[in-house]
Amino acid sequence: MSRPLLRSLAELRIAKPNPRPFRSLQTQARQFNPTAQIIDPLPPSAESTPSQSTTTKTPQKKLPNPPRQRLPTAPSNPPATGPLDASVHQLLPLLAAQPARYITVHIHGRPYLVTEGDSVRLPFRMPGVEPGDILRLNRASVLGSRDFTVKGEPWVDERLFVCRAVVTGTEKEPVRVMIKKKRRCRRKKHVFSQHHYTVLRISEVKVQEEVEE
Repeated sequence: MSRPLLRSLAELRIAKPNPRPFRSLQTQARQFNPTAQIIDPLPPSAESTPSQSTTTKTPQKKLPNPPRQRLPTAPSNPPATGPLDASVHQLLPLLAAQPARYITVHIHGRPYLVTEGDSVRLPFRMPGVEPGDILRLNRASVLGSRDFTVKGEPWVDERLFVCRAVVTGTEKEPVRVMIKKKRRCRRKKHVFSQHHYTVLRISEVKVQEEVEE
């Protein structure tokens, strides 16, 4: 190495930091005397009445909402019960005299064309029934025989006929197993299902010859 570089390194090692600036800062800090903040006293009127910012609001309790009352819902399109036409009174005995009468009854919104003695297998489990119960089917859209037919708008008046069915039992199919799988996925899901049925037997289909209004 050159001699000038060696001399500069030696001077740096020998040189010591100057402590004067630190001492000057310490002396300035010692000469500084902190004082407390001066607060002016409030007038007596302001002390007696609290300000809006310091007032605390009492929390209000929320009252529980009253329970909702369910109004009784009327059945959609109820059977007609008004006065009958004169032609119905004239032709009703002729319809009652003919055998092999048929009727289209609606059970839970599904139409079934049946005659007396038929067996109906409903594709669902009817709630609240047991084998041996007798049901009165009062929803019918068509009532007729070989030569006469009565059509409802949309329902036939329930005073014109009597249709009864007997619950013979309930059935269920074997358990179905369906495998669900997605593409590029190694997992498989097995879904089990078992459908229930209700079996009815139409025991009576009768047409009323006289109707009281």
